[in-house]
Amino acid sequence: MINKTTRRAVLGVSAAALAALSLSAAPAFAQEEQVSWRMQALWDGGTTPQKYEQRFVDRVAELTDGNFKIELFSAGQIVPPAQAFDAVRGGAFQLMKTFDGYEAGKIPALAFTSTIPFGYSETQQYEDWFYKRGGLELAREAYAPAGLHYIAPTIYDQEPIHSKVKIETIEDFSGKKGRFVGLASSVMSAFGVAVSPLPTGEVYSALDKGLIDLADRGDLQANLDAGLGEVAKYIILPGVHQPTTATSYVANKAAYDQLPDSYKEALATAARDVSKAYQEAKTESDKSALEAFKEQGVEVIELKDDDVKDARSKAVEAWRAATKDNDLATRILDSQIEQMRELGLIE
Repeated sequence: MINKTTRRAVLGVSAAALAALSLSAAPAFAQEEQVSWRMQALWDGGTTPQKYEQRFVDRVAELTDGNFKIELFSAGQIVPPAQAFDAVRGGAFQLMKTFDGYEAGKIPALAFTSTIPFGYSETQQYEDWFYKRGGLELAREAYAPAGLHYIAPTIYDQEPIHSKVKIETIEDFSGKKGRFVGLASSVMSAFGVAVSPLPTGEVYSALDKGLIDLADRGDLQANLDAGLGEVAKYIILPGVHQPTTATSYVANKAAYDQLPDSYKEALATAARDVSKAYQEAKTESDKSALEAFKEQGVEVIELKDDDVKDARSKAVEAWRAATKDNDLATRILDSQIEQMRELGLIE
């Protein structure tokens, strides 16, 4: 996982994939009321993820006949990324794109609405938790005391682990030095990794100098562009530390509550459109990036399904510890574990 301003900064997608957002041709929500919001995203200006946020605000405008306008800013343009939570809470701007895990230290429940190491193995499973098993309502419950409203997630699948040493089993992680952040730090530590939460920009150098043996950084295309194939000759899949991810649209609750219902619906519709198109594009860019890594002489190692599944029971212990005995975090985790058992991910 990469940190705030560069996360998925250079995911490569085609213009056709970006255009896929227009395929969801729901009728516009006719509404005369003019509303103007400002939104700060996670991403740097000009990057592919930021282009998807532009598609999001354009879609909202389309669905409201141009009456609900959201001015988009890149990471740090209004406030430093670490201050976005408090800025939206205080009304400096109305909407942010964020990664909930960044605030898990304050709100333990948010560790589980962002990514679950060794958890959901497919994007659809995590999406079902949000949309069919009450996840949206639980995420909103987590944000509400802060005066914020959780609108919807953007959900996408695994990020890889790049390694200087051969990792063929979960047991092989033990004794290695690795770069992980967020909940993945705690979980990978439980598997014997000496974790260093280095900034994203230091991953290449740390691998090159041997300060770490393996690292989480970002998606395959971003890592390809960052040159990780030069300093780490192994890619470990699946990315057990971050098998699925949800970034989120979060609004100032007072501002959100003042919106007409049709505008609220427009936000939700646009968010789900973006999520679908983003994952579709990532699927294609992952394929091309993997081929490019192989051409560089990088070996792709696939961990065995049974090995990963067996490791989940140990990961559950780390998940439990991350709830910090918080009631809402525990309820969220309980609901997710119940679903994973139904899916056969956990015995």
